[in-house]
Amino acid sequence: MIFRQLFDKTSSTYTYLLADQGQAVLIDPVIDNTDSYITLLKELDLTLVLAIDTHTHADHITALGKLRELTGCETRVGEQSKADCANGTYRDGDTLNVGGLTLTTLYTPGHTDDSYTFMLEHDGETSVFTGDTLLIRGTGRTDFQNGNARDQYQSLFSNLLMLPADTWVYPGHDYKGWMVSTIGEESAHNPRLQVKDVEEYVNLMNSLDLPNPKMMDVAVPANQACGEV
Repeated sequence: MIFRQLFDKTSSTYTYLLADQGQAVLIDPVIDNTDSYITLLKELDLTLVLAIDTHTHADHITALGKLRELTGCETRVGEQSKADCANGTYRDGDTLNVGGLTLTTLYTPGHTDDSYTFMLEHDGETSVFTGDTLLIRGTGRTDFQNGNARDQYQSLFSNLLMLPADTWVYPGHDYKGWMVSTIGEESAHNPRLQVKDVEEYVNLMNSLDLPNPKMMDVAVPANQACGEV
């Protein structure tokens, strides 16, 4: 397996390249970095067969449409997404196959109503690509795009935190330079997970009072068109 964690400085977004048997998938690609993705694919002699987003982003424009145009890859989004431009959708429990790799889709709403996590089991290890649902020492905000703190609590405590403690966590963003964590580490040390019940979590998330992302008014409609605007 080939694995690369790529970083967009402007939006602090992580994009993930996974590949096997010459086939590749990109998770959460950023349109401004399209040329870099194409160069890397050529250098590694890979064919991009799939590009997917964990959710409709508000802080950058997706490269799904551009990558499909340039490579002919398939594009997929969650079935709850308002984007009707992708080749297809996925729902909870679906499997996405790339080479010999299988990604299982976990519906983890809360940050947005179309938020998903992708789970990979390979060589005896489990990894989850959590988008903005679970961050390293944080969780995604729940105050726009039909976000819901109660839904996110369930996604976290009844879904992701039920995974084995040694499951690797690869988030969609990090603003401090942290690259990877584990379920056990986040369960023990993530301050937003140290709550006694759902009500305390809802109160915590509702008290954040964060400004909207700078690109929100541009990025959301653009991403509902797979970045092709």
